[in-house]
Amino acid sequence: MTDLSTSLLPVALRAATIAGDLVRTGGPGLLTAKGDRDMASEVDYAVERAVRDYLRERTPDIAVLGEEEGVSGDAGGDLLWAIDPVDGTANFVRGIPLCGFSLGLIHRGLQVVGVIDLPFLGTRYHAAQGLGAYEGDRRLRASSTTDLRDAVVAMGDFAVEEDAEAANRVRFALTERLAAGAQRVRMFGSSAIDLVWVADGKVDAAIMLSNKPWDTSAGAVIAREAGAVVTDRDGSPHTAGSSATIAAAPGLADAVAALIRETGGGTVRL
Repeated sequence: MTDLSTSLLPVALRAATIAGDLVRTGGPGLLTAKGDRDMASEVDYAVERAVRDYLRERTPDIAVLGEEEGVSGDAGGDLLWAIDPVDGTANFVRGIPLCGFSLGLIHRGLQVVGVIDLPFLGTRYHAAQGLGAYEGDRRLRASSTTDLRDAVVAMGDFAVEEDAEAANRVRFALTERLAAGAQRVRMFGSSAIDLVWVADGKVDAAIMLSNKPWDTSAGAVIAREAGAVVTDRDGSPHTAGSSATIAAAPGLADAVAALIRETGGGTVRL
């Protein structure tokens, strides 16, 4: 798999360049409602289509899953690209620079290549299984924090779907416990940023009680290759099929897992 990761990482990096140029140079344009308090911009669709076209040309045998337009190609194969054209669309449409392009490669459910481009912050993160995680040429390491009282913890967005009230009860309980016990709690509004900042040691843990492969596949491999512990809500290793995405510095992983269990988020899918 290392050989495959090495050969496909340059493809993912080039796709990020295509996407980053479109995001930087185009305003959001018209917005399309996708459900309760969710939306996609014209740029979301333009980036996804441009990257799909590029991936179809370079890797025609690999299926593509995009947030906006679903799956194309043979979804039953061993490999799958997962695209989030603009992770953090709500930030993007308001001119908040915490948003970016995310592209992950999944092999039999496990994330093996990831590239995240944050065009308004001028940073690009990448990783491939067995090759480490990087921001540009700089090797990434998760933080060495071991005490939750010294930790900055990123929380994923609150749920907004039909059953949001029930889903958010655990999120509220978890946020309350973190507010009392962690150094700081942050909500950046982008799964990609949450995960790469765990990889970069900017935050010590990220907790998302949901999982969409386009949101998390790239960030999961980047965080894992930087030494973070990346799991599902029950503590099992994270995969594309997980129901939640928990990433933590190695010295905090047990404490974060215990907190999730104690607040009811460890077993119920929310």
